[in-house]
Amino acid sequence: MIPYHQWQAERLAALTAPDGWLNLTDRVEFGPGRHTVGAAEDCELRLSCGPDRLGWLTSGGGPMFSFETADGSLIPFTTDGQNPPRASVDPFLLEIHTVNSVTALRTRWTAGHRGKPFDGIRSYPFDPAWVITAQWENLAQPMPLQVDMVSGTTETVLQTHVARFHHDGHDVNLVPTHVKSGKPMFVIRDATSGKETYGASRFLIAEPNGDQIILDFNRAHTPPCGFTDFAICPLPPPQNRLPFAVRAGELKP
Repeated sequence: MIPYHQWQAERLAALTAPDGWLNLTDRVEFGPGRHTVGAAEDCELRLSCGPDRLGWLTSGGGPMFSFETADGSLIPFTTDGQNPPRASVDPFLLEIHTVNSVTALRTRWTAGHRGKPFDGIRSYPFDPAWVITAQWENLAQPMPLQVDMVSGTTETVLQTHVARFHHDGHDVNLVPTHVKSGKPMFVIRDATSGKETYGASRFLIAEPNGDQIILDFNRAHTPPCGFTDFAICPLPPPQNRLPFAVRAGELKP
């Protein structure tokens, strides 16, 4: 696990990067076909900013997408396996964002931040007491788990492990719902949620070590939907709604 201050610096750099969460401007759903894209009223995929006619987005109904700019240049969408298909079309980074089989064009303004006002990341002071070593139990049989999303939809994930520890008189059994950079991610809520920290949830990426796992709650961070209306984030399953206050990690944006 990298040092906490290094983690903080990398977290801020990722959030404010050209492909970070602060510069999303639009998310517009679309289907197969060729669609005009731009800020003009007659565009089929109308954006809130940028040129009146950015170009044309073509989808064959499968994983293949392409973009033709207003000057006739053809730009394919490509992916590195870590991010959704992307294409750079000045002044945007275009993304194909698919949730529950619904496909949308998501745009990022790469020239600078255009979202909600941002004055940095506020956090509780680092508290070593919130670096918890939990038991990392491998389930004998993986189980499907329904995860609610902030959009009102649900997503099914496969639960393979549970992190067990005891705190403040409570037996806690945290369930990871996603994997980020090869590490399990927990979506949590606690008694500070909606008051001191972001109300929907916070994310915590942990470090397994054999039959144990390091849960550093100082690294509990605000999900993308805390910074933009154009992200669709998971909500915590019942097991991850903690009855006590976790005064560690990031505060409300």
